[in-house]
Amino acid sequence: MTKPLSDSVKSLKPSGIRKFFDIVSEMKDAISLGVGEPDFDTPWHIRDEGIFALEKGKTFYTSNAGLKELREEICNYVSRTQRVNYDPMHEVIVTVGGSEAIDIGLRAMCNLGDEVIIPQPSYVSYEPCAILAGAKPVIIDLKAENEFRLTPEELEAAITDKTKVLILPFPNNPTGAIMEKGDLEKIAKIIIENDIYVMSDEIYAELTYKGEHVSIVSLPEMKERTILINGFSKAYAMTGWRLGYACGPEEIIKQMTKIHQFAIMCAPTTSQYAAVEALKNGDDDVKMMRQAYNQRRRFLMNAFREMNLDCFEPYGAFYVFPCIKEFGMTSEEFATRFLEEEKVAAVPGTAFGNSGEGFLRISYAYSLDNLKIAMERLKRFVERLRKG
Repeated sequence: MTKPLSDSVKSLKPSGIRKFFDIVSEMKDAISLGVGEPDFDTPWHIRDEGIFALEKGKTFYTSNAGLKELREEICNYVSRTQRVNYDPMHEVIVTVGGSEAIDIGLRAMCNLGDEVIIPQPSYVSYEPCAILAGAKPVIIDLKAENEFRLTPEELEAAITDKTKVLILPFPNNPTGAIMEKGDLEKIAKIIIENDIYVMSDEIYAELTYKGEHVSIVSLPEMKERTILINGFSKAYAMTGWRLGYACGPEEIIKQMTKIHQFAIMCAPTTSQYAAVEALKNGDDDVKMMRQAYNQRRRFLMNAFREMNLDCFEPYGAFYVFPCIKEFGMTSEEFATRFLEEEKVAAVPGTAFGNSGEGFLRISYAYSLDNLKIAMERLKRFVERLRKG
């Protein structure tokens, strides 16, 4: 009988994030610090706009690329935050989360055998999406001594004559690392010299704690060779609304829209109306949530210092990435024992690439009360390990 499954799909590893989440969901008195989902409710005025859209019967398909009003507001947002102007009718597409934008962006750009450079540790979808697009992932192992930033030397060493796209995952999940303007300028120079494209995943752009976020699209000559990806899940606490977007050159957005048209039709209509309200009137909500995350970030860094656990200071997203190499265990072993012995779930660094070995991802998208209990348990756990 003919084999029913695709070899490339069979070869993909399942996400390492969900494993511990599934275990902790059935464990009494357990605390999960594993899932990157805001603990805030979607702000009421945004929910209200979604409800109003339903009440008014706005439940039909939108255009494939998304509501015109939403695309206009996306352009207004990028213009006021990055001083870069996009055409809402030809250079923007609304997608089912940022994840769909990554998928269809790579499929629209890559030919069989093209190389996609992926700095790791990073979001779990990049590598499989590149493979599904027929491309070859080329991994750059980011280093803690560089604060997990991508250096010009690392990028240059990874580029070949087959390189098509660099994925730029900053602010970074899982490390919390950021790239500042000076870092990006050095990277942009290499991108232009080698005539390659950038997919800049900026889903955590609003969650930065060291100055304002700078996008690589704002640098000279970079808008025309960059796909800017963002969305509403993290900044506006809208994960379940499943809404993201991509901005980029018209010729690329046109092909992304074609794939989106055949696979999805359009992003959820109710979510799109709510997202218009988020962009128009959600700045204060984002500011409030960012301040709360920053408080939690500082609390965790202080807790790590008190227990002498090494962790570079992250300035983006809502993750910390402490080093657990001193304990002589793999990240998987550490996370498993921590869950079994102290009932706290965190994600092994290796879920985000081999260079995550020796690290643990802890999300602080959880209440300060839960974080305090979790840190008490972590302190007890590491003290026990150190005593042997």
